[in-house]
Amino acid sequence: MNFTRWSARLPGTQRRAAARDDRSSVPAARAEHARPEGTPAQPDDAAPAPSSPAPTEGPAEPALDDLSAREILGRLPAPVALLHGPDHRVAYVNDAYEATFGPRPAGVPAAEAMPELDRLSVLPLLDQVLRSGTPRTVKSRRTTEGGSYTVTCTPIAGEGGVLVYAADVTDHAEAAERLRTSERRHRETAVTLQRSLLPQELEQPDDLRIAATYQPGGTDAAVGGDWYDVITLGAGRTALVIGDVMGRGVRAAAVMGQLRTAVRAYARLDLPPHEVIQLLDVLAAEIDASQIATCVYAVHDPNEGQLVYASAGHLPILVRDEDGTVERAADPTGPPLGTGGWVHTSGTIALPPGSTAVLYTDGLVERRSEDIDEGVASLARALSGAKGSPQVVCDRLIRSLGVTAEHDDDVAVLVVQHPARTGADAELFHNAALDLLGGVEAAPRARAFATGVLTSWRFPVELRDLGVLATSELVANSLQHGTPPMRLGLRRTDRRLIVEVTDGDDHLPRRRQAEPADEAGRGISIIASIATSWGSRRTPGGGKAVWCEFALPQ
Repeated sequence: MNFTRWSARLPGTQRRAAARDDRSSVPAARAEHARPEGTPAQPDDAAPAPSSPAPTEGPAEPALDDLSAREILGRLPAPVALLHGPDHRVAYVNDAYEATFGPRPAGVPAAEAMPELDRLSVLPLLDQVLRSGTPRTVKSRRTTEGGSYTVTCTPIAGEGGVLVYAADVTDHAEAAERLRTSERRHRETAVTLQRSLLPQELEQPDDLRIAATYQPGGTDAAVGGDWYDVITLGAGRTALVIGDVMGRGVRAAAVMGQLRTAVRAYARLDLPPHEVIQLLDVLAAEIDASQIATCVYAVHDPNEGQLVYASAGHLPILVRDEDGTVERAADPTGPPLGTGGWVHTSGTIALPPGSTAVLYTDGLVERRSEDIDEGVASLARALSGAKGSPQVVCDRLIRSLGVTAEHDDDVAVLVVQHPARTGADAELFHNAALDLLGGVEAAPRARAFATGVLTSWRFPVELRDLGVLATSELVANSLQHGTPPMRLGLRRTDRRLIVEVTDGDDHLPRRRQAEPADEAGRGISIIASIATSWGSRRTPGGGKAVWCEFALPQ
């Protein structure tokens, strides 16, 4: 290779020839100092005064302009190679290149003599550099020798050659890998915490079929605070919850866990949905006012065929009817949890037999390129054609909305189906009710009604007698402490018998220890001792309901 011609194109060498032409000799002595006119010359002027000898200096370092291209490249601490021709034959490698990758024979194509360029993904770039005359760079590629290099290939104009320059970035690559490892561990910790706080197994009510899916965001996204829950309230009623804590990482997951625990505690009080949301609003502000969260809390009562819900800034529930029509839950909705100053209210949406309800977080429908209402509309269209089991519907909705493993946000979906039962399956579900007018005949009428209904449902004698006893005690309690209107309800599912009495008084009964001389106060204690579970709640229109359940023999 003609290094003389190549060196003229390297930075700092263009001016070398011109500098040599302009160089002139330096006079050995200065001219005499100018003297005023008429002043005679002094003897000392004729000869310079003696001086001490000049210090001896070592050989001067050559200037950059005096170095050839070979000398400049040879002094570089980074590996450099010069390749020539269409087959990229080795023209030169500097000492740093030989020290890093070993000596390379001149005149041999790089594909044969320089396997390290293949490992660094440089070989495919050489032809591109020659054709385009534009430099190309590959960043932070690792070699089998253990180092990491960023390699730049620069064309040499007019020579049909390429200069290959490798910068050692091993320290930066190792630091980046340590950072990625730390972030990966942090993410794994957050995901583990998130999954451990979600229900490990969903409760399955008698009257509903339920499935849920949670998918954390892709590896580049920190895990969020999406959550869901299913809570059986007793008397066949079920609470459905889904929420989203704004923010990322362990903190968001921890706040989510506290809210989910609080929801389960409030649900056991069997409060209306808006009262549960109101309590959560206060709690969220106490946990961390900077962590805003959204939530929707809904309750399904099989006797009413609808969802009663309250929402704190969350996306609307969608319900698909048996014919494929999708209805979107309307207001009321309030601001997110933790904002305070808002009085929440409850709304309703029908959930008849054969329908499917979907509760979801914004990660399912929110996209940066479109309004979130468009995402909700896309979900409604996908739901209208989604059939199958709840888990199948979950999977189909996620696929239809384009959610993949690399999705940039967490996604939680809760699918609830109210199946339309027919045939033998329908025979396992029955309802019966009796309005009680009060007076001395109310209790005998209730017992006779319960005996006839439970006998027709073909319960074993022992379970039938327990049901009649529970009916008698609940009706007697309502007659003594309640007010009209009173109503007895009996419900049979495939797993339990439910006895419920409602009246117009809103004072809830409590279990207490009756004294031996007391003539009353033992009814609730008797119910608690013979039933599988019991409870009470206030009804929306005023008044209360007291209920008990008996598990059926399997």
